[in-house]
Amino acid sequence: MSEEIKPNVEQATTEDAKLVAEEIASGEAKAPTVDMDKDYQAAQQFSVGKGAEAAQDATTTEYQMPESEEKKTEAQPTGDPAQYKAMADEISSKL
Repeated sequence: MSEEIKPNVEQATTEDAKLVAEEIASGEAKAPTVDMDKDYQAAQQFSVGKGAEAAQDATTTEYQMPESEEKKTEAQPTGDPAQYKAMADEISSKL
């Protein structure tokens, strides 16, 4: 099932698309064809076998991100501003 694409110059959104549509309309360029059955069969190969492995390889990240460490810092409810400043200095020194 092969379909020929017939572009409409009025619907072209970019200058390049307009030029290609005009060339196809005037006969200077050949209109592209799409074989839906062939494309469907090719897409099915990506869902099984080597295609699935290739898709997995293409989508895996190249770099491993380290896990973040969770640290809990608790301020004692003493109301002493010096302790708050010491806590803030401790946190900012780690950044």
